[in-house]
Order: sequence, then structure tokens, then C-alpha cells
Amino acid sequence: MIWAYPDFNLIFWFAAAFTLLYIGYLYRFYRINKKLNVKSYRLVLKLLLRLSYFTLFLIALAGPSIGTSLKEIKEEGRDIFIAIDLSQSMNATDIGPSRLQRIKFELKNLVKRFAGDRIGLIIFSSEAFVQCPLTFDQNVLQLHLDGLNTGLVPSQGTDISAPLAMALSKFEAEETNEVKSRSLILISDGEDFADNFRDLTAKLQESRIRVFTVGVGTEQGSTIPRGNGFIIDPRTNQPAVTRLEQANMKLIAAQTDGQYFELSDQVQEIQDLILAIERLEGTVTGSRMIEASANKYFYFLLVALTLVVFDMILPLKTIKL
Repeated sequence: MIWAYPDFNLIFWFAAAFTLLYIGYLYRFYRINKKLNVKSYRLVLKLLLRLSYFTLFLIALAGPSIGTSLKEIKEEGRDIFIAIDLSQSMNATDIGPSRLQRIKFELKNLVKRFAGDRIGLIIFSSEAFVQCPLTFDQNVLQLHLDGLNTGLVPSQGTDISAPLAMALSKFEAEETNEVKSRSLILISDGEDFADNFRDLTAKLQESRIRVFTVGVGTEQGSTIPRGNGFIIDPRTNQPAVTRLEQANMKLIAAQTDGQYFELSDQVQEIQDLILAIERLEGTVTGSRMIEASANKYFYFLLVALTLVVFDMILPLKTIKL
């Protein structure tokens, strides 16, 4: 027999409390027996009845499992690429301490939630690069996240189509006969200087690759720090201001059956993103047979409750007048 909740210390203290209280109960009736004509067998029956259902309650509390059977456990997983915008605008401080630093913090928690899935990292600005291929190795992913900075990619504007094309090519390179659960998390402030992603979203949808977009920043925007100063807009000769552009991010998500989420000091939807990905049906990567036993506590509890009802409805007389 297997016990689901083998906390025998708790059971011991319950039994000890019952024993002490019932000894007091029996002592009271022993004193009555000295003065009145009490048939002892009635007292013994009462004792056995209550002892029986209390013992059954304790057994049910421990969760007895009787018998074993083989059960198939399917192991499911997802392939997820995370594309992170590393253009200079991600250094903006409209989200403290900066857009990029906040994203790094949130991604570390997100990655831990999907330890059973393959995750890869793509970094981009005007070009896209695979920083980490799809892997189960959480330690490698965390190291790459720690090292993210805007100096890793060319800083000549932002091309959102670059990470979409990169993710599509990497997913297609691993094409098999299996129907895989594949998704891309695109993280950016939405500023796009190329505006040529619409053909790619159609291909992603055709390949059943969902894109979940995360808009980082605020509509009010912020200047972009560089060294001891700020990045200057050559058109106005004033500090450049970067703002969250929601339209592009929402459009990409809508055209690929994904969802749009936002991250700022006022709106924090990373947890909603995690829940959305968890709802995706994973690919069966394998299966194994395990021995399973069923918890039979209900039968012991049912018998105990029956005895309690019997004790209440048909009490055994202990004093005869």
C-alpha cells in the first residue's frame, strides 16, 4: 500500500488527542458504573464503534493507494525563438532602469517557466543574428541574456522584418514530418525603418508559426542616452525622442494568429504572455510508461461516515434506569 500523505507525525498527534479525550470519557462512565447499574458490554460496544470510525478517518487522511497500473505519460514541448531588439532606442529610460535592462529581467523569469521547451535567442537591429540556437540548456540561455547589450548589433536603425525572416528560416531548416508547436516572441519598441514585414507575416502564418509581440516603452517616449549626452536627431539638431509604436507590433501579431502585449511602468503584461504560450498545445516529443496507483481514501471515509451516522441515529444506551 502506498500513502499519498505519509505525515505519520500528524496522525500520531491526532490519535494521541483522541486517546486522551476518550480515556477521560471512559473514566467518567467508570465512576457512573460504581453507583448505577450499567451493563459493561454496552460501554465496550460504544468504545469499539467510535474507535473504528476514528481509525478509518485517520487512514483516509493518510491517502491510501491500493493496486498499481501502467499509465502512459506523454512528454510535450514547444520550440520558441525570442527576438530582442538591440537598437540604440532600447537604452531609453522611459522604463526604469532602461528598456533593455527591464526586458532582460523579465526574460530570465520567462525562460525559467519553459524549462521543458527548446528556446533560442535572436538579436536584431538593422540586421538579425542567432545569439543562441534552440536549446533545452537553461544555463546557456541565462548567460546569453546576461550579456545582452546594444553594442552587439549594427546600430543603423531597426528592421523588424529581419528577425521574422531569421526565425522563419531557422524553423524551416528543422522541418520534419511532425507537426511542431512553433512560436516567436518579438520584443521591440515597434519603430521600424524598413516597413517590409507584411510578406513575411503571411509566410509565418502559412507555416503555423505564431508571433507574440511585446511592445516596450511609452507613448510619451524618452531621449536616448549615449555616453554623457544623448543621441541627436540630425533633422532637428535636438535630442532624439523614441516612442512606443504599437501599430506595427499589433499588426504582426494579428496577421500570425498571435497576440500583442505591452511592458511599461504602467502596463506589465509579461505574465499574460506566459499564460498565452502555456495554452499552446505542445509537440509530443516522447512518451514513457509509469506505474500509477489510485488513491482509495474515499472508501475508508465513506465507511467512517456511515459509522458516525449509525452512532448518532442509533446510540447505544450506557445507563439503564
